[in-house]
Amino acid sequence: MGWLVPTFVRANCNSSQQFIPTHIAMNNIKDPGFGYSNIPNAQRLINKNGSSNIFHKNKKFTPQDTYSFLIHITWLQFLALVFTSYIVLNTFFAFLYLATGINELTPSTGNTFDDFLNAFFFSAQTITTVGYGGISPHGMWSNLISSIEALIGLLGFAFITGILYGRFSKPNASINFSDNIIIRPFNNGKALMFRLMNNRTTIMIEPEVSVMMSISDTGKDTQYKRKFYQLDLERNHIKYLPTIWTIVHEIAEDSPLFNLSDKEVKDRDIEWYVMIKYFDESFAQQVYQMHSYTNNDLICNVKFIQSTTFDSNGFTVLDHNSLSKTATIL
Repeated sequence: MGWLVPTFVRANCNSSQQFIPTHIAMNNIKDPGFGYSNIPNAQRLINKNGSSNIFHKNKKFTPQDTYSFLIHITWLQFLALVFTSYIVLNTFFAFLYLATGINELTPSTGNTFDDFLNAFFFSAQTITTVGYGGISPHGMWSNLISSIEALIGLLGFAFITGILYGRFSKPNASINFSDNIIIRPFNNGKALMFRLMNNRTTIMIEPEVSVMMSISDTGKDTQYKRKFYQLDLERNHIKYLPTIWTIVHEIAEDSPLFNLSDKEVKDRDIEWYVMIKYFDESFAQQVYQMHSYTNNDLICNVKFIQSTTFDSNGFTVLDHNSLSKTATIL
């Protein structure tokens, strides 16, 4: 880094006072969009699955947001929404047929519930354009309502088909991260490490990873604030990744963790934000994924165990279950 004789400044570090080299400020970056303000015991900003942990207040929902909403909700939520909409829509049209007279569809059974079921099932056959022929409209009003319903059904199922295609074709990364981030001895010093691997069997082409760290502490005005640092990595990109990649940040003099003991790192309000991008051959384009760790995910003085072995034929075997397994360093 070109720093021969570092000078020192005093920094507040909970109950203990630390001396931090002034050249560490070179790694301090401006607010990346999370905001400097913070409170003690604040929740993490990025969830483990990479989603945002920020609640939006007074945000107005516009029709243009519908596609994005339907694309990003879970499959269970999407299927539940489709099923619920289908039931509600058929129930609505069933009541319309009852209001115009069930006799315009089929002779009344004399039982309101049975008549409703006949109207409901006719509505289901109409909206899906199945039309079994067992029940058919005979009056003007029933024909008009069924015509409108058929049009709604055609447009609705075309819309659902488009959303289904969008959900299946949406490019997305599928990366597994180790459950914990660790600090262990490394090169006569210490290093911060975590591991990642592709959850698919395809090879990650030209993956690139960046790690940003935030430390929350009281400033000069006694307000709880965040400071952000871009961590230097032993290697932040490789040509391709067929197995497991261990991300290493060496805790050297230019590291914001250099003058903190393992216990102090555990006790501080720290969050590490990880972003990885790579070219996915399945989607033929670049994909991204976010992840985060907090100091609660930190384990000290352990090492990751080997995850690859060889079978009797000499082929490399990658054990996905061993990604997060660690062993104590004696």
